[in-house]
Amino acid sequence: MNSFHIWTIGCQMNTADSERLASALEQLGLESSGNASDADVVVLNSCVVRQSAEDKVVGNLGAVSRLKKQNPDRVIALMGCMVGPQTGQLARRFPYVDVFMRPQQFEPLLELVGERLSLDWEGCVGSLAPARPGVTCHVPIIHGCDLMCSFCIIPYRRGRQASRPVDDIAREVELLVGRGVREVTVLGQTVDAYGHDLPEQRGGRPDLAALLTRLNAIDGLDRIRFLTSHPSYMSRGIIEAVAELPKVCEHINLPVQAGDDEVLARMRRNYTRADYIALVEEIRDTVPGASLSTDIIVGFPGETDGQFRRTLELVEQLRMDKVHCAAYSTRPGTIADRTMEDDVPQAEKVSRRQQVDALQESILAEINAGLVGQDFEVLVEGRNKGKWQGRTRSNKLVFFPMADTSIADSESPIFSNDGGPDGGDRLGELVNVRIDRAGPWSLQGQPN
Repeated sequence: MNSFHIWTIGCQMNTADSERLASALEQLGLESSGNASDADVVVLNSCVVRQSAEDKVVGNLGAVSRLKKQNPDRVIALMGCMVGPQTGQLARRFPYVDVFMRPQQFEPLLELVGERLSLDWEGCVGSLAPARPGVTCHVPIIHGCDLMCSFCIIPYRRGRQASRPVDDIAREVELLVGRGVREVTVLGQTVDAYGHDLPEQRGGRPDLAALLTRLNAIDGLDRIRFLTSHPSYMSRGIIEAVAELPKVCEHINLPVQAGDDEVLARMRRNYTRADYIALVEEIRDTVPGASLSTDIIVGFPGETDGQFRRTLELVEQLRMDKVHCAAYSTRPGTIADRTMEDDVPQAEKVSRRQQVDALQESILAEINAGLVGQDFEVLVEGRNKGKWQGRTRSNKLVFFPMADTSIADSESPIFSNDGGPDGGDRLGELVNVRIDRAGPWSLQGQPN
């Protein structure tokens, strides 16, 4: 047993889980393989928030079943939100899967790998922080969710909220910075609920604002982001931390889900349209220039055309920097699945999603066009088709030339992946870029 392959779908928390499992497997001596067919251990990290995601997982499970037939000693593992507390039904449905793991619960696979290698895995595995992280890295700080939104399967899969201690998180970030990370995104299903379950300390119970303050003091760290927030937990203290802490980026993801109060009540979102608007206004007043993104579900059970129009009007009114819109798909076991009829036709759901997407694209085109001629600090995260790419503090995607564009875009052997003629390797640098072109999804510019 020498290699592993991890396939991941879903949210940033799933990405972080995969990175942490990979770190553990590497500490046991396995090497990552880019191809599942070449790996001794194949892991599928699943998402079931939408039916489309679950369908992709099931399709890939079918593909790995053939790999198992080719090599019965190959270990197949299924992890993530498809795995609940009871795995009997999954085991009957996918008998070729050797290990089922709930989110963040890597022990079953590590125990099996340890047995195959005759190793005490607990004595071999230390910090789960990625050994070779990129310029940016995700750091989970709170697991689970205590909110029971009627459409959401997450609390049933990831369990109750459990915050990591501040000191543990700070040590992990320090370790990552030592490995070259310049920006961290602290993660939680409800990240602004961080600390509510921690014990009281001198000066009070730590919260997200306190954690951000602690991380802001770490030498070598340039930027801090956080995902995903819930309007009910977005406190004045967190907003002020974004405004006052120099390393915390002025970007907040704040899912609204719907723009009509009756729909919000059926979703069990415990705030109103007016509450949400007031919160957005408070953020924009306190953090001038802050960018905001949101999530919206269309076609929720019982959503009328008029109620959908209220959501569309909210999108137009608030003019967010990003709107992720999804058509509702019922999740077995959720409150909505058990108590509501999925009565909006699929074609209508698709139409409503397309209307939101079209409106948001036009809004973004206008917002980004207003950025032309302005300078922004960009953290360079990688290369793409002869250009450097990175993000502004407000999470705008920016591209700028590596060097002479006519050379960089060619197949000339004198151009290297380290930047090209006179380009240098700018990976991980903070570069001031003047924007000269803008589209709805990205910006183009020139370094100053």
